[in-house]
Order: sequence, then structure tokens, then C-alpha cells
Amino acid sequence: MNTGSNEPAEAVDPVAGVKGVKPEQPLGSRAPEFIQARRALHLSWQVGVFVVGLAVVVAGIIMLPLPGPGWLVIFGGMAIWATEFVWAQLVLRWTKRKVTEAAQRALDPKVRRRNIILTTVGLVIIAVLVGVYVWKFGITMPWKIKE
Repeated sequence: MNTGSNEPAEAVDPVAGVKGVKPEQPLGSRAPEFIQARRALHLSWQVGVFVVGLAVVVAGIIMLPLPGPGWLVIFGGMAIWATEFVWAQLVLRWTKRKVTEAAQRALDPKVRRRNIILTTVGLVIIAVLVGVYVWKFGITMPWKIKE
């Protein structure tokens, strides 16, 4: 801000946050009002959300060693839990912050240059190892292997 300027300082709404930045949603249940109004219905709603989220998280954990998008499914289960539970909302906010920080670090020119160099060196090492293997053992197609 220019101190010699006659322009008023731009006000920032504490609820909306910084201009151009999407404010975070308030913590708490996102169940419909008619469900939140009835304690027994809300409790059964929370149990249902927990069971569905648990099933998705378990499926993601199973996918970690098996083919499939394990981490993506786990975060999907956390998002299901976050519709109802504050602890899951806090975990997702923390995760989103960390992923954003990592993405910003990865866009740094020095880090990008280092990553490109490391990838190139790794590919050269793999190419040399494959070349040595082919030179020593040759290439035999799987359907021509004699038992």
C-alpha cells in the first residue's frame, strides 16, 4: 500500500477471507436440516456415513498392494467421512495444505531442474543395466523359451 495515496485500504471480510481466495467451509455436519433436527435420525445418519466411509477406506487399503488407485480411494473415503465428522474435515484440510505446499515446491525452478537431472540419471542407469543384460543373455521371446 502506498502511504502517500488517498485511496482507502482494501477491507478484507474475515468470513470471506482474502480477496480471490475461496473461504474454507465451516466445520460440522453437512446432513440435511430435517435429519439434524431429529437426534435418532442424525445418529443413524452418522453411523451410515461412517460405515460407507469405512468400506471405501478399507477398499483403498486393499488396493495399495493390489492394482488400483489405493490412495485416491482412501482420500475418497476420508471425504465421505468429512461430510459428517469434524476430525475428518481437519485431516482433509491438513492434507490439502500439504499437497498444495508440495506442488508449490515442485514448481520451483531449482527443484524442477534437480528432478529432471535425477530422472535422466536414473533412466541412463536403467538403460545401461538393460544393455548389459541383453549383451550377456541376449533377447529371447517368451514364446520361444525352451523348457
